[in-house]
Amino acid sequence: MPDDKYSFGRVVSTSAMVGGRNPSQLIYVFKIRSASKDLPERSELRSDRLLVPPMMTNLLPWSRGYLETIAHLPFESGDILPQHCFYDSFFRKYFDELGNDLPCPAEPVGELGLQSFRTIDDAVSMELGIPIVPED
Repeated sequence: MPDDKYSFGRVVSTSAMVGGRNPSQLIYVFKIRSASKDLPERSELRSDRLLVPPMMTNLLPWSRGYLETIAHLPFESGDILPQHCFYDSFFRKYFDELGNDLPCPAEPVGELGLQSFRTIDDAVSMELGIPIVPED
């Protein structure tokens, strides 16, 4: 990031399904930012501290070096939202991370679809007020 600070996230599930058939990683990105890669306090990595709604992605952000694993932590109470919710703008419906219909939205509502390292970066940058990288 242009301010030389790190953002922190967490893989919540490795069995989320985009479109009911594409296994993906369900991730959270948190508000906490730091000049160090040291693991933040557990209280900063709770579901009530999200910077952006949950997202589903594949392994490319890790394999290309945009995301890095720094720790493996067991989940505790409050770490995971009670209901994940994603909006499908094509069908104008809400779904959970497994592709099941939801009768109504459950905040925070993410966008249904596979997010790339680019769309993750754009969402984080916009929330932090950092200009997004122009498209080539």
